[in-house]
Amino acid sequence: MRAILAGGGTGGHVIPALAIANQLNKDYGAEVLFIGTARGIENRLVPAAGYPLQLVRVGALKNVSLMTRAKTAFDLPRAIWDAARMLNEFAPDVVIGVGGYASGPAMIAAIAKHIPTLAFEPNAVPGFANRLVARFVSAAAVHFEQTSGYFRNAKVTGVPVRQAFFEIAGKHGGTPTLLVFGGSQGAHAINRAMLRCLPVLRREAPGIRIIHQTGERDYNDAVAAYREMGEAAEVYKFIEDMPAAFARVDLVVCRSGASTVAEIAAAGKPAIFVPFPRAADDHQRVNAEALANAGAAVVVEESKLEGVWLAETIAALLQDSRRLQQMSRAAREMAHPNAASEIAKMAAEIGGVDPLSD
Repeated sequence: MRAILAGGGTGGHVIPALAIANQLNKDYGAEVLFIGTARGIENRLVPAAGYPLQLVRVGALKNVSLMTRAKTAFDLPRAIWDAARMLNEFAPDVVIGVGGYASGPAMIAAIAKHIPTLAFEPNAVPGFANRLVARFVSAAAVHFEQTSGYFRNAKVTGVPVRQAFFEIAGKHGGTPTLLVFGGSQGAHAINRAMLRCLPVLRREAPGIRIIHQTGERDYNDAVAAYREMGEAAEVYKFIEDMPAAFARVDLVVCRSGASTVAEIAAAGKPAIFVPFPRAADDHQRVNAEALANAGAAVVVEESKLEGVWLAETIAALLQDSRRLQQMSRAAREMAHPNAASEIAKMAAEIGGVDPLSD
């Protein structure tokens, strides 16, 4: 089997793509090629995982200046041409678009060549590249049922996440513990709100322990603030073993990107989501609301973080063990432990490839 995975830009696109590639290799002995752009995180992660990567030159069309859109429109035909050349050379059985800048040109080229295509969409609202090809792809693997209506032949598979998240047992008793993070770079708005609400949080939830990933920018300020308040806190620029951190906590405060939402569900952790308000198509808010509507999370808009709302929300949840247990069960019900294998199976089926025999 020969498969191309196209797209990237952020870890939310690339990390699930690598999981899909690994599953294709395991189940079908697939030879995999990635197509990305020079500006994406795929340039670091894909070669490190042992996969070849080729690049097309294309930028953004959404939420950018008129000049940037004009440049992207000018580059797009060449990007499609380059992607078509890569398809000719590699001769894939299937092309999988994972979203991001390179996904559009590669998927358009594959559709034009009548090569089977699979769109992978982890967000509740599809990104621009996937919306562009939604009605023309052979099939789609989505995270949320509500996303299915955008695509032909869509199946809810979930988002591949590390097995360690599924192996986390529920935390029972002990010191009430909160995990705060905003992605690998931190989230300044969440960091600032946490530090400002510490006096209220100390009053409303005495004895709370906090694990806080701040990112590089806010690390020193956070260390100083927790020390001044005398709070029991572990402050990190970056947490290497996030499943281990999840296992220690009762509640998580975080953004609501697709991968984070999938990890929350896999671990069965109650969450307070603070959607990034400038995410494309406001997809983080829609992601968060999908779990909130299922009873697995609470959504706090970033605009409301300045007051005491965040502290009171954290305290109310930590003091209600019954509700935390209900949220945990609801989150687990939204988990997809076989996402990678289901997506790989879809890709093989539309590519007309049989699994390896035992």
